[in-house]
Amino acid sequence: MFDFIIGDIVNIQEDYVVIQNGGIGYRIYTSVNSMVNIEVGKKEQMLYTQLHVREDGLFIYGFVTEDEMNMFNLLLRVSKIGPKIALGILSTLEPNQIRFAIKNKDYNTLCKAPGVGKKTAERMVVELKDRIDNVELEDVELVKPIPNGYDEAVEGLMTLGYSKFEVERAIRKMDIDNMRVEDIIREGLKQLSKS
Repeated sequence: MFDFIIGDIVNIQEDYVVIQNGGIGYRIYTSVNSMVNIEVGKKEQMLYTQLHVREDGLFIYGFVTEDEMNMFNLLLRVSKIGPKIALGILSTLEPNQIRFAIKNKDYNTLCKAPGVGKKTAERMVVELKDRIDNVELEDVELVKPIPNGYDEAVEGLMTLGYSKFEVERAIRKMDIDNMRVEDIIREGLKQLSKS
């Protein structure tokens, strides 16, 4: 129904943004990867969108890039993957990383996403291997392992009142490979106070 919506970002929450267009605020559920590229107050932001009708309501899902929207739709073709799991996958992996993992049967990478166990990863490979584009190794930024202390730092910053997307956006700007948890939190607070 909606291919895209262009409007002003008026609110960002844990798993959705509100974009105002023509006096209407649209709640659009999105991934962390899209959220880190969106800021409250940004004018004329375009989000590629898709409307899902369920018995408990109408839900709009949207992404900053058309590639991410296309991957979302592809993931929904996998049995037992709904919008929530698809968003979790797209919050953890970039579209090309997903393609590369499917092409190379890299179940461990696919299992990094919340809600994806080995059986789901295997289904993704079987059901999508013929539907994905070929991806060259040099075109894909390989998934880095999550550094020690990352999860504790995210939780620590969230207890200070910041939302998960704000914390993720701040930490993704930092080089935290050799940092202790308290240093990540300290540096994260500096990044968060700038925004």
